[in-house]
Amino acid sequence: MSRLVKGELLKTATTRTGYAFLVGVVAFGVLNAVVVAAASGGLDEVAEKQEAFAGLPVLLMLWGLVGAAGEYRHRTAAPTVLVAGRDRGAVLLARIGAYALTGLVIGAVTVAASVAVAVPLLRDDPGPDLTSAQVAAVAAGNLAAFVLSAIMGAAIGAMVRVPVVGVVVLLVVNFAVLPLVAGVAESAADLTPFGAAAILTRSTHHTTLSVGTAAVVVAAWAVALVIASVASERRRDLA
Repeated sequence: MSRLVKGELLKTATTRTGYAFLVGVVAFGVLNAVVVAAASGGLDEVAEKQEAFAGLPVLLMLWGLVGAAGEYRHRTAAPTVLVAGRDRGAVLLARIGAYALTGLVIGAVTVAASVAVAVPLLRDDPGPDLTSAQVAAVAAGNLAAFVLSAIMGAAIGAMVRVPVVGVVVLLVVNFAVLPLVAGVAESAADLTPFGAAAILTRSTHHTTLSVGTAAVVVAAWAVALVIASVASERRRDLA
């Protein structure tokens, strides 16, 4: 399996798309830190200050989706399985693992940039300063959300197989459907992977779930989608 993961990781780490997503995710993290910490006025609550470190996990979900679905669009999925000489499900698991690792790297760079920008800016705000433990907790939540979102994106991409369709549906659900659901039943929105990931990154703090429960919800979605994608991969033609 390690050889498969290394091969898939090489593909994900040497594409221009990966670097584009890296720049985009880091840029959003820095912009969010500046807007929340400096441009939103005085922040006097810990939860409000933690929002300055929040990332946008849906971008990592898009990264995994575009990359995994692109294997079928560019017809590289079948040759990869033939060369590997392994079960197609094992190859897909290796691919998902590679996106999890790249998600971790992108997340680590984003968190580091957000902390570097937000911490100095938050010192001028009223209320209690964030402790190192509180900053570390937010950073860990963001990393977990980024990795799990990349995993979910890759699993969804393997099932959808058409990058454009997957991206459009994902964006519509996240930015259009989810707010409508939240307006009717906030608890239902929090149980979606998007809502739970937002809680995990601290981008919202008026929620019906705790951070720990949100982490469990996102992880459960990731496991369910991986299982579904592997089952789908073994049933469908690769070409």
